[in-house]
Amino acid sequence: MSGSGPAARLQQLFEGRRLTPTQRRIAHSMVRRAGDVPFLSSVELAELAGVSQPSVTRFAVALGFDGYPALRKHLREVAPAGSAPGDGDDAYNEYQQAVLGEIENLRQLAELLADPGPVERAGRLLAASRPLPVLGLRAASSQARGFGYFAAKVHPDVRVLDEGGSMLPDRIDAARRAGATALICFALPRYPKEVVDALAYARGQGLTVVSVADSAFAPVAGHSDLLIPAAVGTGLAFDTACAPMLLGRVLLEAMCDALPDAQARLEEFDARAAARGLFVE
Repeated sequence: MSGSGPAARLQQLFEGRRLTPTQRRIAHSMVRRAGDVPFLSSVELAELAGVSQPSVTRFAVALGFDGYPALRKHLREVAPAGSAPGDGDDAYNEYQQAVLGEIENLRQLAELLADPGPVERAGRLLAASRPLPVLGLRAASSQARGFGYFAAKVHPDVRVLDEGGSMLPDRIDAARRAGATALICFALPRYPKEVVDALAYARGQGLTVVSVADSAFAPVAGHSDLLIPAAVGTGLAFDTACAPMLLGRVLLEAMCDALPDAQARLEEFDARAAARGLFVE
């Protein structure tokens, strides 16, 4: 992950580490709350991640520190000046703070996109897959449907998989038999077990999996060939997903770049829409 924001620095700290599932959960929670983590106690971090306090201590040692205090000291030293949580928060109500949190998520996404390589690779994989399955269940179903709606304007065969159940593997099988080579998945908290199982199944059938998730340590990471993270907002009762939605549009742009007839398809759609009087100007 490129850039120098809090989430980027944490990702760099974790890169190349062999972490246990519990340690990945801690890392995932730290990335989600990157701005607050340098100021959390080990007990608070344990509660945030849903693990025991000794697990947090072992996690810090696994990263090469003497213990959690040393890890927290390191994080405070590399945190930007004046970044302590609560600085200036009194000037904003909870709704404004939620918006500001999403703005920070978008800044992190901009840092990530400083290296366009992963997105460009994803665009090529998605453009080449005929058909293109687009998976997203529960909270992520709207992301999948939105991506699928626009993708269908430039891609000849898009299949949105937004319902779980026993038919989901059948629909993956059908796409694979029809010639699909890749699948894109939108996975957001809380992660349905069905999504993880579906990705494992898809890879077992030979599909290359591209995932959009809120962290590189999300449960779908182990079943993804290429995962591009975009944080969700957690300031309201229900998570907000501005950054994942924008990342989906960026991936659409990369896919269009890899489809030689994308512009012609868009122009054809516009002509048909005008002939039908589909939109009101």
